Amino acid sequence: MCGINGIFSKSIINDIGYRIEKMNNSIAHRGPDDGNYRLFDKRIALGHRRLSIIDTNSRANQPMISNSGRWIIVFNGEIYNYLELKKRVRYDFKTSSDTEVILAYVEKFGFEEFLKNANGMFAIALYDLKNDKIFLARDRMGVKPLFFFMDNDRIVFSSEIKGILNSGLVEAKFNEDAIDEYLGYRYVREPYTFFKEIYQLESGTFVSIDSELNFCKKRFWNLPDEFNMDCNYDEDKITEEFNNKIIDAIKRRLISDVPLGTYLSGGVDSSLITAITTETLKTQINTYTIGFPEMNEFGYAKLVSEKYNTIHHEIQINTDNYFNTMNEVISYKDAPLGVPNEIPLAVMSKILKEKITVVLSGEGADELMGGYGKIFRSPFDYQNLDNEDKSFYDYFINKYEYVPRNLRDKYLRTSTKLRNQFDEKLGEEFKNKLNEENVFRFFHKYHVKGLLHRVDITTMLAGVEARVPFLDYELIEYSYKNIPYELKLKWKDEKLKKESRKVSSNIYSEVNDIPKYLLKKIGYKYLPKEIIERKKVGFPVPLNEWMELLELEAKEILTDAYWLKFEKINELIEESKNNSRAGQIIWMFINIELFRKKYFLKEWIY
Repeated sequence: MCGINGIFSKSIINDIGYRIEKMNNSIAHRGPDDGNYRLFDKRIALGHRRLSIIDTNSRANQPMISNSGRWIIVFNGEIYNYLELKKRVRYDFKTSSDTEVILAYVEKFGFEEFLKNANGMFAIALYDLKNDKIFLARDRMGVKPLFFFMDNDRIVFSSEIKGILNSGLVEAKFNEDAIDEYLGYRYVREPYTFFKEIYQLESGTFVSIDSELNFCKKRFWNLPDEFNMDCNYDEDKITEEFNNKIIDAIKRRLISDVPLGTYLSGGVDSSLITAITTETLKTQINTYTIGFPEMNEFGYAKLVSEKYNTIHHEIQINTDNYFNTMNEVISYKDAPLGVPNEIPLAVMSKILKEKITVVLSGEGADELMGGYGKIFRSPFDYQNLDNEDKSFYDYFINKYEYVPRNLRDKYLRTSTKLRNQFDEKLGEEFKNKLNEENVFRFFHKYHVKGLLHRVDITTMLAGVEARVPFLDYELIEYSYKNIPYELKLKWKDEKLKKESRKVSSNIYSEVNDIPKYLLKKIGYKYLPKEIIERKKVGFPVPLNEWMELLELEAKEILTDAYWLKFEKINELIEESKNNSRAGQIIWMFINIELFRKKYFLKEWIY
């Protein structure tokens, strides 16, 4: 729902209205239903683009001002429990929107209390007119993005980096340190970005900035301190509780005054969401899947669609569609693409917008329940294999990273500054907890953030709002505290567990064990067994089959890539072919240079 922009300056900016309007126009795709802004003393501007979801009447447009006149808000997202919060305040409501509930709750209890009690996805800018102070906040898991630039004179913020650049107040400076980070993780970890001096507001935090630009950051949520490693438990009781928690998380995300549907890839996660959504709404819903002629999961999606009588849409994309759309999606993301399926997701969003405005998606299920078995089993492998020469963190990160470190070190001209910083931080963190717990925390703190940026951009570029039930914070807290590790990754029997000690998880995962065991057990209540018992595929894109084309693209596009040891481009391509992710590695290198040329060879200041 929407996009937000803002400028908060110590001194007057005479053309501030023109600048905030340019910022709004640059992210109009996020909110095609309305655009507006408010100015205060030519120092402060709050801008908003609206995608109408709850209370579609123009009375709920933003920026919105509280009844007292003290608080002004621009807000992107949804507060799923807004009706519950509304009951706690006495307030003369003019709308039925969740936006006005935020203002009412802040007037009664304060902003931090709102953040602690709200269940939702959000990026919020809240101006306190009385104290000339602005607050910025981002939801617990970082479902909704918020970026900012700050110097000695002003802070400029937006839902997308292009919003900041279109203010004309900020120069685009290429953050070369982010290249190594991106190649390792497929995105740049909070708080950094590919732009020097432009940062992500960290998820689960809020900041206050006063008129002298004193900046104070505070965290309002963390992952639970607990992590359940119990061996004695009542499996049936936990299964029933977990099932109810999932239903609750999905039900929260069904509030909407506009048409709603689901992604349906044919995997367990999207299929389960589709099943529960259909049973809850008791009506036909639209479901969507996309694939390539040479690689798709249409058959599995169709099984679920037929079972729940959905209005199903199969979308096919070919090689030409894929590469022709790549540059366009980079322009929306303001970063290199991290996951090859971002392009088909963007294509699918444009098509589904014809029928629906809200879509439920399965991100977060793997992180919640150990779905990437080959990585989540790394503590077990580390115990059993000869790894005395390295710490578990070193072992894990070597297994996790996408482009291997030795390949990055060999071909990049850039620094490893961010790598070293995160290595030091995480290396210390990993020493303080069990290895099994460390892996889950890593995936929630880091891995899932890249997936969330992907789903936000690929839907909002078409004016579609995506909701992710498996990242409901109450569901996450329940999982950490109440679901034993053994029910997340379960061995089929003790004999197979013993056999697995002699080999790596690349061989035994999903053969000798069951990742996401409890989720799959619940799945049998709703889904055909073919959906539950097949091996995890992900969202397949046939990059390895396109190696010849990728090689030609790389040799043409990377010729001017000064950040790369260009005399070794051919060697890089040949060495990459030895990796199982060969196509994706070359694709990622191409992405960096396409992005760099798009953003850093033009003048943004005006």
